[in-house]
Amino acid sequence: MKNILVPTDFSEDSLNAVSYALELLKKSPCNFYLLHVNDLSGYAYQGLSYATSPEVLVEDVIATAKKKLHVFLKKVGSMAKTKEHHFYPLYDQGFFIDCIRRNVEERKIDLIVMGTKGASGALGEVIGSNTGDVITKVKCNTLAVPIMASFGKLEEIAFPTDYNIFYSAKILSVITDLLETNKSYMRVMHASKSGQLLTESQVKNKEYLEDYLNETFEKKNSFHSITNKNVTAAVQCFVESRNIDLLVMVAKNLNFLQQIVFSTKVEKISFHTKIPFLVIHD
Repeated sequence: MKNILVPTDFSEDSLNAVSYALELLKKSPCNFYLLHVNDLSGYAYQGLSYATSPEVLVEDVIATAKKKLHVFLKKVGSMAKTKEHHFYPLYDQGFFIDCIRRNVEERKIDLIVMGTKGASGALGEVIGSNTGDVITKVKCNTLAVPIMASFGKLEEIAFPTDYNIFYSAKILSVITDLLETNKSYMRVMHASKSGQLLTESQVKNKEYLEDYLNETFEKKNSFHSITNKNVTAAVQCFVESRNIDLLVMVAKNLNFLQQIVFSTKVEKISFHTKIPFLVIHD
């Protein structure tokens, strides 16, 4: 049984993220924990009249949030694809990341699912600040789903990497589960500047990954090298040319991850708007 945490603000973004996750995990028994976090620090005096005490105002905020949570729960429950999916509402108060960490630990969460605005290039943020904080500050695998993403067949999975990390058993286990469950192809992509050669360490890491994928998923993987000054532009080119359905990245490789996920100034970059990405924590 997999335990899935879905932080929600009741928006269309989070509803779409749940919809995607239900399709992705329809072959797996899962507990879905729908979590709403209220940071009440700003409510103490906000809109407070002489006739209203801070305690009453806070109680109203909590009551309203819990009503919305149960409405959201009903919507999600009606979208269930299997009887093996179970749904539980969770309400928490405090700083967002602290609440996420606490619930990840208490519920033994395997995967966090979050929606993103999916803004493109210089037009806005690629992902919201909450999603970005979860990816970088919470040690749990996270699936970020853009508002324009919809689940079809998960045939092509891209794994952008610079080969600067060792691919541990935990990383390979997540990749294996994805490929086996969805009968997918893994496309490993490396972007480099012109004339830039791999170091000895990078070569060893690449060979290890090649050996594993060739042994476990023969004829279901391929390795690609793209020359481009900009990593994000290279990923865009690769996603378009291969009709990629999902991006997989490793959180441990923070510098490389930030270039792809948190780049907001590169024009003509659109994969953020429709391609979900899974960030694996080692």
